[in-house]
Amino acid sequence: MNWLRRLPATTVYVGLLLATAGWMASQSGREQARFIRHNSSNVHHLEVGKWWTLLTSGLVVDGVPVLLGIAAVAGVLGLAEWRWGTLRGFGVFLFGHVVATLLTEGAMGLMKLAHLPGALSRARDVGISYGLVATAACLLALGGRRARCYGLPALTLLLTVAWIVDQELADAGHVVALGLGVLGARSPWLRSAARRLPARRLVRARPSGARGATPRSLGDGTPALRPEALGRGEDTCCTSSDSSASAW
Repeated sequence: MNWLRRLPATTVYVGLLLATAGWMASQSGREQARFIRHNSSNVHHLEVGKWWTLLTSGLVVDGVPVLLGIAAVAGVLGLAEWRWGTLRGFGVFLFGHVVATLLTEGAMGLMKLAHLPGALSRARDVGISYGLVATAACLLALGGRRARCYGLPALTLLLTVAWIVDQELADAGHVVALGLGVLGARSPWLRSAARRLPARRLVRARPSGARGATPRSLGDGTPALRPEALGRGEDTCCTSSDSSASAW
């Protein structure tokens, strides 16, 4: 299937999540707790050199129903990989997961050194949410006007309120991950991929035929541009406010 070939990272990652969830469902509660304890990317594990927990912690769906969490990963990561390619799409997810974990656990480590109350060196820290939030924020930041003006502020408000109400480490990590996603959206590496989306659509809309054939208009009456015009940045299909972003 074509979509499987275009989404290799999403397919493999969702398969790993399903396999891990299936294995955990077959284990006792004690064994599940042991698995989560040994794969938590907390201060203690990072101090003793178990850096691999930064990756294995992302194989466990925690805090939400398993199938709901996996479906969210499939949708958000799949959309990012479809739009930006495997390297960029999964790169954003991994960047959000790893860096948000390091920042939150680093803050917890500093609290521990300062002997502040609430510092936990062996906290339960597993899940997919940091990478998921970072990728969703990046998609919204690079999306259309409505996504940037309404979707991104709504997500920010939701995560901030959750942090204020619950005051959990994971909630703080979600806000950090959102900021990382927005920061990633400002990188030329991702913005260049977002700009190529309308260009690819216009090239597909051009009728087949002679090299110098006059391009026809698109369905909405907007004239399709020749590929050589696209190379000069003459994209008249985007408004001035959306010229650097793909359609959401």
